[in-house]
Amino acid sequence: MGLFILRRVGVMILTALCLTFVVFFLTNLYPNLEKLAKTQGNFRMSDEAVETYLANHGYLQPTPLKYAQWLGVAPGWVIEGSDGELRGRCFEPGLPAEEAPTFCGVLQGDWGYSTVFREDVAEIVSTRLALTGKLMFWVMLLMVPSALIIGVLAGMREGSATDRTLSTVSITTTATPEYVSGVILIAVFASSAVGLKWFNGTATSAMEDANFENFFLPVLTIALYGMGYIARMTRASMAEVMTAQYIRTARLKGVAFRNIVLKHALRNALIAPFTVIMLQFPWLLNGVVIVETLFNYKGFGWTLVQAAGNNDIELLLGVSVVSVFVVLITQLLSDIGYVYLNPRIRIS
Repeated sequence: MGLFILRRVGVMILTALCLTFVVFFLTNLYPNLEKLAKTQGNFRMSDEAVETYLANHGYLQPTPLKYAQWLGVAPGWVIEGSDGELRGRCFEPGLPAEEAPTFCGVLQGDWGYSTVFREDVAEIVSTRLALTGKLMFWVMLLMVPSALIIGVLAGMREGSATDRTLSTVSITTTATPEYVSGVILIAVFASSAVGLKWFNGTATSAMEDANFENFFLPVLTIALYGMGYIARMTRASMAEVMTAQYIRTARLKGVAFRNIVLKHALRNALIAPFTVIMLQFPWLLNGVVIVETLFNYKGFGWTLVQAAGNNDIELLLGVSVVSVFVVLITQLLSDIGYVYLNPRIRIS
């Protein structure tokens, strides 16, 4: 197991380097850099002024070198501007140039500076990630148990009225996009047009003080959409397990149906849904963009939209790094979980 984990960690690091380089290359294309220069300077800047701005801020260096500097494995650039002022990637305001560190990248904890929020990228990402983490926690707490219960109940007696009813509910929730279900929930439970007004139509206040009134609707909107996938996978897996030979033998021996389900069928039936459940983490991290925007909840997905829409290169790169590592880590945990759920699986 230890050797397997080490190999997977090595592959994860290589994959992360490749993916982050692709994102870095795309965000550092010249049209994006030109837009950045005009955003920070003047939209009527001439081409010569744009070239000067980019040269003075180290953007015209070769892409592999810039990527290495961003990672922190190559010395940060030091450039003497056209005005004679010495500039450097690792220079800090208020400190002499000779005291600046040689390396300043992601590995050193320097994720850059957001041109939109005017804050360090690391602080923005950590703050927004914590907000989305709170949302993810309550979504998973509602979505996973509900989906497993629906899937198990439907798969226990395949073809019954209960199975057909629960399967229809699962398909309906999955087929309804979040922006549709979110708008419907707001119109019914948070709008004065219907008259209920049980919940708030915005989750902005939940960023500071989350409660049932201001946080339930966004949690329910996301949970409803993801619930159907897990429930359908659990139902299919449970239905297959219930027709296995050892289940038939247990029933012929007179074992109680409840014990057959809980002690014999459930563990084997959870192997396939486990993968779907683990895949919900990267989806929740980046796939809640619509819900966070709809309910004005300024989490990680909302930050991703702001970074992409405002051409905030450093922030976009920081968000990409976190997204890549969340996907890779959840895949690793999924593989490890397989071994414990099914002892027949061996790692060669």
